[in-house]
Amino acid sequence: MVRTLLVAGTASHVGKSTVAAGLCRHLADRGVSVAPFKAQNMSNNARAVPRPSANDDGTAFGEIGVSQYVQARAARVAPTTDHNPVLLKPRGDGESQLVVDGRAVGHFAAGSYYEEHWERARAAAEAAHAQLAVKYDVIVAEGAGSIAEINLHHRDLANVETARLADADVLLVADIERGGVFASLVGTLELVPDDLRERVVGAVITKFRGDVSLLDPGLDAFEERTGVPVLGVLPYDDPGLPEEDSVSLPAVGERTVVGGDDGLPGDAAVTVAVPRLPRISNFTDLEPLAAEPGVRVAYVPPSDDLTDADAVVLPGTKNTVDDLLSLREAGFDDALRSFDGLVVGLCGGYQLLGERITNATVESAGESADDEVAGFGLLPVETAFSTDKRVEQSTLSVVGTGPLAGVDGEVSGYEIHAGETHLPDAVDETGAVETPFSRGDEASVALGAASGQVLGTYLHGLFENGNARRAFVDSVFASAGKERPATTDDDPRSPYDRAARLVADHVDLAALGLPE
Repeated sequence: MVRTLLVAGTASHVGKSTVAAGLCRHLADRGVSVAPFKAQNMSNNARAVPRPSANDDGTAFGEIGVSQYVQARAARVAPTTDHNPVLLKPRGDGESQLVVDGRAVGHFAAGSYYEEHWERARAAAEAAHAQLAVKYDVIVAEGAGSIAEINLHHRDLANVETARLADADVLLVADIERGGVFASLVGTLELVPDDLRERVVGAVITKFRGDVSLLDPGLDAFEERTGVPVLGVLPYDDPGLPEEDSVSLPAVGERTVVGGDDGLPGDAAVTVAVPRLPRISNFTDLEPLAAEPGVRVAYVPPSDDLTDADAVVLPGTKNTVDDLLSLREAGFDDALRSFDGLVVGLCGGYQLLGERITNATVESAGESADDEVAGFGLLPVETAFSTDKRVEQSTLSVVGTGPLAGVDGEVSGYEIHAGETHLPDAVDETGAVETPFSRGDEASVALGAASGQVLGTYLHGLFENGNARRAFVDSVFASAGKERPATTDDDPRSPYDRAARLVADHVDLAALGLPE
């Protein structure tokens, strides 16, 4: 019979995703048939994955949160929509897009979701868990936020309902860096429903810095008070797993630089500026760049003048139209048109670079009253929105040009977007714009376009491809007139392996009934 272990938290961002991914990789490496599961996720960082045949209605691919994609990879299994059957993608103004079994259902405020769609969501979660249960011996489920949100206990799908429908043991995770770790653990145990309290088999404390022995009096007092053993204290360490949501990013209007662990002085590095869009999505596209020696990824406010940037990447967005209007109001479009460097737009960022967006009211969350909105005008293309959504994995041929000069081969990734991009009727296709991306024998602006130093594409995961990433970084250094540093790899282990080692070295797995 399958065993489900629910990795639940005392709060958001306490390390649940890292613990779950580490457990998945560790168990897979010990020969255990294991799969991840998160009944309901809320994130705009999504991946396109296959939909299982049991759910097949002719739609081959669907969306799941990036953390479950990562955890499936850690478990060495193919990610599917069963690993995250319900996904909420925030779009602002209190609304989220509801995705069930990988398919977008519609946009709903929280009240209408819980009143009209929660039972459907719960049924989908129960069915997905049941399908995983017949294939695997262990399911590592991840909770969401805090398991002790007493106002949500009657409809907490990721925590309370998962524990019940999966008959799960609960491993409680708390972050000591926030302070008050013992209070949060004790308070959580006091507030969870009685039947869930009985399921708690242990606790793990994360992000500890210093001498663990200093915690001993607190650990002893906590265990004596609650009867719950502390099975591990994880040191502060970032394995490098992709971020689940934008909580890790600076607030809109602030600036944060990612990268810089390479020991290089600032004047030897290049800076890739990324506007901190209010509705940013799939910013994990930028993480491979930040890991490159000599590259600094700067998330900048929409009012930034880009004077310190060597290149600009426009990321994905949940609402292209509304973010376009926000950028324009802040003066970013003027700064971008004045920028003399490489520019890349990814998905929604590609749409921003065009001449115009039509059917804009279909996509806007309410800020735009106009059905046609002018884009930044750096590429002679336009995008027409519709209610249809393209979700699929893609492998494209690419002929390098502009920011990707020197690439000649294939790149793989995924597409998740509403709207189709095309050349305006008045534009002659011949010579109007380069089409570096092709699927089969067809090269089209529907996949991407380039002109001079500007390139846009719908392909998420572009920079996960070594050939594209190397070409772009080479181009940025050349454009900046700097010498690119030699690439080194001080830790050849993957983020999955690092997460597994973090868990295996610091958690009493035997006490959890798991192989060491």
